[in-house]
Formats: sequence, C-alpha cells, structure tokens
Amino acid sequence: MTATLPKLLKLVGTARDGALLRFSIGSEYLKTGDPSNAAAQLREAVTRDPDYSAAWKLLGRALAEAGRAEEALEAYARGIVVATARGDQQAAKEMTVYARRLRRARDGPDAS
Repeated sequence: MTATLPKLLKLVGTARDGALLRFSIGSEYLKTGDPSNAAAQLREAVTRDPDYSAAWKLLGRALAEAGRAEEALEAYARGIVVATARGDQQAAKEMTVYARRLRRARDGPDAS
C-alpha cells in the first residue's frame, strides 16, 4: 500500500468525495498491483463524472490488468466517445491503441 492511499481513503464519504478522489484512489490501487479495487474506484469515478476521459482510460487499464478484457474494451469504447466529444484527441488515440492491443491479445495475432 502506498503512503498516499490511506490518506485518500479517509476522504471517502466526506464533502471532498468525488470523481477526482475516486480517480486518485483507483490510480493508487493500480500502483499497488490491485487492479480489482482500482476498477471499482474508477467505475465510481466515471459514475460521478461520465465525461472524465482520463478515468475511462485508467478504468480500461485496470479491467485489462484484472483479466476482464471485455469490460476493458467497453470502457475504452466509452472513453473514446467521451474523449472525442471533449476534444481530447490524445486520450482518444491512446485508448484506441490500448483497445487494439487488447483485442490482439484476446484474439491472437492472426485475427483481424
């Protein structure tokens, strides 16, 4: 557990609890190698702010690391829509690449 994580967890349920806090907690869980808890926090982040493209991107990563490829692809797809709508082309491009890699890993190198 990182030194930051306990401090962030203390803020859950307070007035400071929101999409950014949940994103930060999810990020910290990923750093500790806990993608399942990361995904739960990141899903809460996008529930609180469905237009948070960075949270969609990290949610996709957490789900992929947790072995939940289909859910990860869904998160990336939603994130690409959000990022494109917000003009965040870099995030959209990154999620497109991550989704393509995930599909290749799932389907094998010969699948199209």
